[in-house]
Formats: sequence, C-alpha cells, structure tokens
Amino acid sequence: MSITFSRQGCDGFVTEEELYALKQQVVHCHQSLHDKTGKGNDFVGWVDLPEEYDKAEFARIKQAAAKIQSQSQVLIVIGIGGSYLGTKTALDFIKTPYYNEKNKETPDIYFVGNNISSAYLNDILEIVGERDFSVNVISKSGTTTEPAIAFRVFRQLLEKKYGKAEAAKRIFATTDRAKGALKEMCDGEGYETFVIPDDIGGRFTVLTAVGLLAMAVAGVDIDAVMAGAQYAHKQFAEADLEKNICYQYAALRYLFYTKGKTIEILANYEPHMTSFGEWYKQLFAESEGKEQKGLFPVTANFSTDLHSIGQFIQEGGRYFFETVLWCKEPKTTVTIPFDEKDGDGLNFLAGKEMQFVNSKAFAGTMLAHIDGGVPNMVIEMDKMDEWHFGALVYFFEKAAGISGYLLDINPFDQPGVEAYKKNMFALLGKVGYEQRKAQLEARLQK
Repeated sequence: MSITFSRQGCDGFVTEEELYALKQQVVHCHQSLHDKTGKGNDFVGWVDLPEEYDKAEFARIKQAAAKIQSQSQVLIVIGIGGSYLGTKTALDFIKTPYYNEKNKETPDIYFVGNNISSAYLNDILEIVGERDFSVNVISKSGTTTEPAIAFRVFRQLLEKKYGKAEAAKRIFATTDRAKGALKEMCDGEGYETFVIPDDIGGRFTVLTAVGLLAMAVAGVDIDAVMAGAQYAHKQFAEADLEKNICYQYAALRYLFYTKGKTIEILANYEPHMTSFGEWYKQLFAESEGKEQKGLFPVTANFSTDLHSIGQFIQEGGRYFFETVLWCKEPKTTVTIPFDEKDGDGLNFLAGKEMQFVNSKAFAGTMLAHIDGGVPNMVIEMDKMDEWHFGALVYFFEKAAGISGYLLDINPFDQPGVEAYKKNMFALLGKVGYEQRKAQLEARLQK
C-alpha cells in the first residue's frame, strides 16, 4: 500500500535545476511548520495528529457510533465547510457515492447545514420521514448561520418526536473543548460532545472527531484511516526535497504559479473521487487565497468532463496545469462482453475489463494535454480504501502547509470568509449592524 508521485508530465515545463533551486526554501518552510515558528503556528496541530491523537476520545467515537447504529436508521450530519466536506469525501471514496441507496446494516447519512436552501432542507426532512434518527452537529462556535439554522430545526424535531430527555441521547456535538454557544448548550442539555482541537482549523479536521464519528457510523474502519495517516506522517517527514514527494508536489505548484499558471485542475477518473475534489478545493482555496496570491483550485471528473470542458483544456488559455488522482485497482470489475453483430464496433475490447479502457483513457488524455501545453502531475494510489484515504488526506494537508509558506502567507487562517457574513448579518437586521445595513441597502438600490 502506498502513495506515489510522478512529475514526468512536467518535463519541458519545469527543469530539474528550477525545482531543486528551491531546496533551501523548502527546508525553511519545513522547519517553520514542524518547529511551529511560521505564520499561523497556533493551528498546526494536524501535523503530528496521526501519532498524537486522543486515544480515549477515539474509543468514545467508536462507542458513540455503535450507539447511533443501534438506535437510528438515519444520521443527520450538520456542518459546513471542513465540518462536513471531509466526511462526505470519506464516504464516497471508501464506500460509494450511492451509500444511502445501498442495502446495508448501517444508517443512511445525510448532510445539512451546508447551505441556506429551504427546498434542500425540506427534501431531507421528507426523506427522513418517520424513521428513527440521530444528529451529529459540528461547529466550533455554534453560531455559524447555516448549521445553526439546521440544528435548530432538527433539534426541535427530535424533541417533538422523542421528548426532550430522549432527544438529548440522540444529539452528538463536535465542538470547542470549553467555550462557545454550542458547548454551553451541550453542557446544559446533556448532549455527548467531542472536541474540535484548538490548534486545528476546520479544513484540516477530517482526521479528528469532526470526520471520524460519521465515518465510524457508516462502518468505515477508522483504525485503518489513522494507520494510513501515520504512514504519510512518517513518509513525508523528510525535509529534503529530493526525497519527499509531497514537498516536490508543493514546490512544483509554486513554480507553475511563478510562471503564470495560476489555476490547478485536480482531475480524477473515478466518480468515487468527485467529493475528494470538493474537499481539496476548500483546503487549498482557504489556505492559499490571501494577499492577492494563490493558485485557484478547480476539479475535473474524467472521462465525463472530457466531453464538456475537455476542448478548453486541450486548446484554451495556457494558464493552468493538471494534477491527476489515479487509482490502480478498481473497487469492482466489469468485463466487456462479446457481441456477434458488433454493431458498435467494440468487439476488439471484448473480454477486457473496463479498468483497462479507463487506464488507456487516462494515459491518452495525459499525453494529449501535455502535447497541448498543459503540464501534468500524477498522484497514484493502489486502492480506494480506508488506509489510502488517510494517507492521501495527510499528503494534501502537508502540501497545503508547505505551499502556503512558499507563498509567504498564513495558510491556516481565512479572514476573507468573514466579509460575506458581516454583510449578511447587517442585511438581516442583526443587532449592532444598523449602520452597515443602511450603507449596504443604499448600495443595493443604486
């Protein structure tokens, strides 16, 4: 089991000399991260998390998951951003995007509180129906608008359905260790709580209780997830750029950025990885997008998107590069059958597995894109399972940290996220925003 990295598709775009000229700069970034002396050093607890996670809480996560499995047919996960993207990614990657439609012994899992759509919320309420359910609300403060609204709705539904005392046994909160509106509510109502560590920001929390509880409820082997992360923690701990493929990836991203390639396309050839791209977008957009700097992260799902944006990738503006996630072994296999009439002309593929065809689509596309002026990097894994998920998550987290320091920004805050919130609160009439409200309404009327 392993994660490997290929940069052969960068030949002709970046030289070895250019890459290794960054060796000392990368060493400095590594030391800043590991010695906790760099920007945002209060939020680097994820660096050693695979080895230093709270084993007692880990055991409680398993116990709570077993309780939810025994008492509920549905688990509602309430959160936004890093509070749900990692979990959704894990379920799709390890299980299937059709997890809820499968016949299984574990509860269905639905995600709410990640938008402000009444239609979406009512759809989930209708789907849950009369079935028994539990809630995992994930919020550091408890006052983030989207999850707070959803939690209010589902908390009152639980209390109406089961009564206040029984409802409290079905609410599991992942929140701050000691403070915040949600923590105060949990202490007052007796909800079981799990901790969002103070030194780990939301987009880096997938390997904490934030992501692990719902994974465990779905039957994911969270010990194997952490084993994969432990492998990556050890494998990518070397400061030497020549030996550390994670740092090579981060350094190449930086080099492409300096050469005017300001967009990174994370491409995959497996629908099970689509959600991984959503998690990747938040990880890098929130980490790098500051001070008018940073690569803009986008995703592509091949071969599907080759029939939509493929033309642009092949011949459009040359301001992007591709990073391809490739899995060698499919979860299941399909053999292409023989047809006597061969009306579709596919008998030359009869007897071959679809993964063989997919692999040639991958190879052919990569060569075509390189010929079209698009550099390609490939991150390859053996399987889509728990171990590789944990390893891949840590790989990208480490790369995000090093990438941010190469850009000389703080990769662990997200001050820009607050701008829309302040405007929204003002327009909604929240106390204390009266002057701002008047200014915004005047602008909107122009």
